[in-house]
Amino acid sequence: MTLEQRAHAGLGSPEPSADCALCPRLVDYRAANRSAHPDWWNKPVGSFGDVSAQLLIVGLAPGVTGANRTGRPFTGDFAGDLLYDTLAAHGFSEGRYDARPDDGLALVDAMITNAVRCVPPENKPTGAEIASCRAFLQARLETTPRVAAIVALGRIAHESVIRALGGRLADHTFGHGVRHSLFVGDRPVELFDSYHCSRYNTNTGRLTPEMFHEVFAAVRAFLDGRRRD
Repeated sequence: MTLEQRAHAGLGSPEPSADCALCPRLVDYRAANRSAHPDWWNKPVGSFGDVSAQLLIVGLAPGVTGANRTGRPFTGDFAGDLLYDTLAAHGFSEGRYDARPDDGLALVDAMITNAVRCVPPENKPTGAEIASCRAFLQARLETTPRVAAIVALGRIAHESVIRALGGRLADHTFGHGVRHSLFVGDRPVELFDSYHCSRYNTNTGRLTPEMFHEVFAAVRAFLDGRRRD
């Protein structure tokens, strides 16, 4: 890839450009959605939250009728209902989530991003697409200087975080409720794993709201413990 192509995609930045063309299949899918729904967002979805946050939540990718429609991570679908309800319960948001980007909701000491920033067909990015988008995740981690805790929602997010931080997957096996100690450069961070808060996972009982709340309760206890120290 030439320097011009890298700059056009936004590589080197924590957020891709609006017309990022790194992944041809995702570009084609964006274009098809734009044609069918010209009033939707239909662009790479940026991170949501404060760059001074201590908590970074990493999801999989925008949902086609969720963030791809609204332009804000986890906004407009079931996964967002559960995620934002949980964040509010543990003091990581203020205001009322109303499934639209202008609802006035604000995150508190938290930021949400995705391992893949463009909506993939059937919500299934390819390995090459995940790898291409990892540069933005890596830059996001490097440009949120106070992040001390990361929540990975699902195995793909977990593996992309591990790879972005230069870790070995064999040393950090994904599992719901499992924690991993890692570094962003020389800065320690704690990675908390959770099953993704998708409707499929909750409908099948793989993830219950109680299980999800337990992950964020552990994060809250970890961050509060750091403040006391």
